[in-house]
Amino acid sequence: MIKVIRGNPTPEELAAALAVVRARAAAAATAPDGADQERDAWSDPSRLAQSRLPAPGPRTWAHTYWPR
Repeated sequence: MIKVIRGNPTPEELAAALAVVRARAAAAATAPDGADQERDAWSDPSRLAQSRLPAPGPRTWAHTYWPR
């Protein structure tokens, strides 16, 4: 059920909103399991920590951000 909380939409606007909601629901129903959980490599935070931190010692601060 869709409920309009604010405004006074026309029947055409309601039909357009309902079409979008139904299309998204149909796409979600036909998607394979786990498809919505796939992550792009660019958004994966583990790619930033692919190398180990340098061992403590002099000048370690210089290598904590920029990899060699």
